[in-house]
Amino acid sequence: MEQFDIEVAKQLEIMDKLLYLQAEIERCQSIEKQLIELENGTKLLSVQNEIKEMKEELLSIQLLFKKQTEETLRSYKKSAITSA
Repeated sequence: MEQFDIEVAKQLEIMDKLLYLQAEIERCQSIEKQLIELENGTKLLSVQNEIKEMKEELLSIQLLFKKQTEETLRSYKKSAITSA
């Protein structure tokens, strides 16, 4: 079960990153909306670029989370077989 516990801890770390990035994207999108309303082109472009970068990072972390989930399940199955 030790390997399973390690995998779960990794999952929790990745989930924290996912939640942080999602919150940051929402924050930036709110700023983006405000800038659109104010028609502030220069700052708007900067915020849009930041949103794009964070979405790319979010996708990367989501893929890592999926991979980590699969690894956690394999670890759990392996520990269940060896302890049976």
